[in-house]
Amino acid sequence: MKKFIHEDFLLETRIARTLYHEYAADLPIIDYHCHLPPDEVAQDKRWENLTQVWLYGDHYKWRAMRSNGVSERYCTGNATDREKFDQFAASMPYFLRNPLYHWSHLELARYFGVDDCLLSSDTADDVWQKTQAVLAQPHASARGFMQQSNVVLVCTTDDPTDTLEHHQAVAADTHFDVKMLPTWRPDKVFAVHRPDFFNAWIDKLALITDLRIDSVAALLAALQQRHDFFHAVGCRLADYGLDTVVGEAVDANTVEAIFAKVRGGEAATDQERWQFQSALHDACARMDAASNWTMQIHFGAMRNNNTRNFHALGPDTGFDSIGDWSVAHGLSRFLDRLDQDDALPRTILYTLNPRDNEVIGTMLGNFMDGRTPGKLQFGSGWWFNDQLDGMRRQMEALSQLGLLRRFVGMLTDSRSFLSYTRHEYFRRLLCNMLGSDIEAGLLPHDVELIGAMVQDIGYRNAASYFGFELPDVASV
Repeated sequence: MKKFIHEDFLLETRIARTLYHEYAADLPIIDYHCHLPPDEVAQDKRWENLTQVWLYGDHYKWRAMRSNGVSERYCTGNATDREKFDQFAASMPYFLRNPLYHWSHLELARYFGVDDCLLSSDTADDVWQKTQAVLAQPHASARGFMQQSNVVLVCTTDDPTDTLEHHQAVAADTHFDVKMLPTWRPDKVFAVHRPDFFNAWIDKLALITDLRIDSVAALLAALQQRHDFFHAVGCRLADYGLDTVVGEAVDANTVEAIFAKVRGGEAATDQERWQFQSALHDACARMDAASNWTMQIHFGAMRNNNTRNFHALGPDTGFDSIGDWSVAHGLSRFLDRLDQDDALPRTILYTLNPRDNEVIGTMLGNFMDGRTPGKLQFGSGWWFNDQLDGMRRQMEALSQLGLLRRFVGMLTDSRSFLSYTRHEYFRRLLCNMLGSDIEAGLLPHDVELIGAMVQDIGYRNAASYFGFELPDVASV
């Protein structure tokens, strides 16, 4: 049988193969949005077996296994690591056409040299033994996998109360040449519908800033202090995970009353929650602009749908789905209010609902400033859209309604040190799309021109857009 993961995987035309192998394959990786645990990078974490590096904390895999009838014991429960792996391997033939089938085999091929078989119950023991041998080698560690993947920079996702000690430790280590920068993620400040959670977080913020947070003004002062600290440690991006962008203008007295109510232990109503989120998001976005950061907004996720499993397992365990909130009006009002005050930072918009692709594609052009190329960006296919069709649809909408060549490209959005193959996956898809357009006469048959476009999207745009001090493609 022909190898499934081979050098021309996903590349359907001769020109696509030329674009990938000559222009994309060796590009460094800028992973500007991920969820890697910073302590694991600082400590150069190692793993005893494939289950630990592959299945622990991976809600994509748990969700698919549950769909295949696998008991929770083998997902998040107390089964042994080998038992969990065997259940995943047995499920793999049922994952055909799910992106996990591609991702998993890419990871086996790139990090463990397993490209001569398909994972299944029949091959599970052989794959387990081969991966065990690799994991015992010196390079098979958190840092080793990053270096093997040609990563030059990662941006983690960090709460304003985080100490960032691990980022500082990595920055001070002259033996490790991958930059790790924090990203400001203040989502907990919006949780006024959960007073116990919100108040505990405010107390933690007060402790780390040594401020008495008894008003919205005091809260904003505490956030500004932490914002300044993040900037000093190298942070250049913010990220906001929202159900939807409300964009409502809210007067200061209303916001103050909501804050006092929740600090008193009473939950905010739905309307109050949206009002508070709108006001605080506006204030934080202005901090981002003042610091010359890039603001990312992820919206459209309906989280923790399964109450029973939320209570049993907690968040981020595979029980989330696409939401269908209206986005156009609120997003327009939010961006416009900032733009009127010249306080709109560089912004990347990610939607979980592909229904909104064209909304975003047309919204971007409303707020470009004529100074920053691609100031507003349509982020790559996110979460459920992080697959061939989702990424194609995102790039098609951007191509038709904006400028694909200004696109800042791919990110892993992952907690796994093996997920860098998603950059390869994206680059192969991009080259295949462009190669097919050349073959069809939709793009000029100029490999140098289109190859430069591939390198822009794959590396150069991100390096320039975020202001990272990184080597040019020609010198790496």
